[in-house]
Amino acid sequence: MIKIAVVLASTREGRRGEAVAGWVLDQARQRSDARFDLVDLAEVNLAHLSEPMPPAMGRYTQPATQEWARTVAGYDGFVFVTPEYNHSFPGVLKNALDHVYAEWNNKAAAFVSYGMDGGVRAVEALRPVMGALQIAVVSAQVALSMHTDFAGFSDFTPGEHQTAALKSVLDQLVDWSTALAPVRTYSIG
Repeated sequence: MIKIAVVLASTREGRRGEAVAGWVLDQARQRSDARFDLVDLAEVNLAHLSEPMPPAMGRYTQPATQEWARTVAGYDGFVFVTPEYNHSFPGVLKNALDHVYAEWNNKAAAFVSYGMDGGVRAVEALRPVMGALQIAVVSAQVALSMHTDFAGFSDFTPGEHQTAALKSVLDQLVDWSTALAPVRTYSIG
């Protein structure tokens, strides 16, 4: 069965992403075509990139990097739940993406973003990074506005249309993750 990680990219205290990731998991776990797990970057112990060799070499020396490589390698696809900070995505997510390389290759990714304008600029900044890591990005996305999907700009209350949008995201992600499975098997093994 395809395994998908829901990656919570905010590590701020009082973050809104926890509620968003919980909603994504609740919806995703109603499906029978994939297994979904939470990967919370607040619980991943990665310092700023400190490996002596470029990640593309695959020679990880730091125990935290080795553990992160095993985590990423264990999934077929990813839903990145990301806020938008200053027209981009959080530095902690960039650091996590940059720590390993081959473990991301030939997998699929989708985005659930949030922010004043739905976090769309964070996703647009992420797309070329995904391409560099050889991650196929699905076209559907969920963009949650702080104005309409968060009561009082704090309590997560997604509009009804967001559930349908998330279903499209998950449908595409599972399809692409499944389609890329033979490529992953060939390139890794």
